[in-house]
Amino acid sequence: MAVAERESQLPMFNWVQQRTHWRIDPVTPLCMAILSAIGVCFIYSAQVFTGGNLYLQQIGWIGIGAVVYVGVSLVNYRHYLRHSHWFMMAAVPMLALVFIPGIGVELFNAQRWIKVPGLGTTIQPSEPAKIAVLVVCASILARSRIGTLSRSMWTLGKLALAAGVPMALIMAQPDLGSALVILPMVLALLYASNLSHRFFLGALAAVTLTVGVVALDAYYYNRFLDENRIDPKDSARGNLYGSDHSWLPYLKDYQRNRVLSYAMPDKIDPRGISYNINQTLITVGSGGLVGKGWTEGTQARLGYLPRAVAPNDFIFSVLAEEKGFLGSVTVLGLLSVILANGVRIASLARDRFGTLLCLGATTLLAVHVFVNIGMTIGLLPIKGLPLPFLSHGGSFLLSCCILQGLVQSVYRFRKEF
Repeated sequence: MAVAERESQLPMFNWVQQRTHWRIDPVTPLCMAILSAIGVCFIYSAQVFTGGNLYLQQIGWIGIGAVVYVGVSLVNYRHYLRHSHWFMMAAVPMLALVFIPGIGVELFNAQRWIKVPGLGTTIQPSEPAKIAVLVVCASILARSRIGTLSRSMWTLGKLALAAGVPMALIMAQPDLGSALVILPMVLALLYASNLSHRFFLGALAAVTLTVGVVALDAYYYNRFLDENRIDPKDSARGNLYGSDHSWLPYLKDYQRNRVLSYAMPDKIDPRGISYNINQTLITVGSGGLVGKGWTEGTQARLGYLPRAVAPNDFIFSVLAEEKGFLGSVTVLGLLSVILANGVRIASLARDRFGTLLCLGATTLLAVHVFVNIGMTIGLLPIKGLPLPFLSHGGSFLLSCCILQGLVQSVYRFRKEF
């Protein structure tokens, strides 16, 4: 029986079945709880000398996230297949709201947040948009017969629309990092759907071409700075190059500076643009084998590791300095267990939709882990992607809990046919 036929026979309101209440996989929630506790400890440590209270906010978000995780896991995941369009209908308007004056909030030269009336807080719509793209793309592929590239063009067109509209809105904020996270997830779903290898060869060629174009753009941008004797910081503030000279006008000069700071850290303002990467390398390296001890990290205490980003994007640096190599390996091990368990549950799913949900959720988290830790140890350019369950941030924490709730739902209802 086809997936769509099976899910259509499910009772509309019988979303939670009594016999599945206690059929849970304990591995992922246990790792999530440990990582969240570690995150609170090191968010506190990153701010202990300034009197910040972000760790209290994080505790509140963890409580909300736990409730959301349980709620999502109790819903039979096949109902998301039936109602997948509602996810996109909610996500796209939320992304559009960030551009409305009085609703959208601008911070750090980007308009990525919207105010929540009455709560005095903000949310980042790009996080629920990632979940919406996952659910919609998984539902499209679960309902489609995909194989050869020519037979799959209609499906690929629908996927391009489902992923392209949110990505375009996210890039317009601008938030290139969050937009690009969606691409590996969609490619993972296509690979799991046995799409022709020719498509992936074409995708690899497109990625190679894109990297080459960006590198060439950065080269001419560097020449522009040298010839006109322009400080990179001045160019970033006024977007001098991107406005008139570039063939990639959607890139901002501050983004080009990040590329150059990765390729030429000593030349491109080591005390300005390259400051973060230099300080995070010093912070991670100074931890040694066992670290300096909790709340004893000097980089965060003295402000060398920027205090605005230490509790979120650079939380791994704080942990590495204070708990050293052993603490870092422990966190990496817990994250690896969550990712491996997601793949295991995907293999247990009895339908394509469940498999795709698990693989997509696991890919999203894997990309965040790889990029966040890669940038803190100098393997990748600085990009504002938080570390799952450790970085401060309510929107991202809730999205991680929802993603893992979907995986738990697949495990709970894998035998309900």
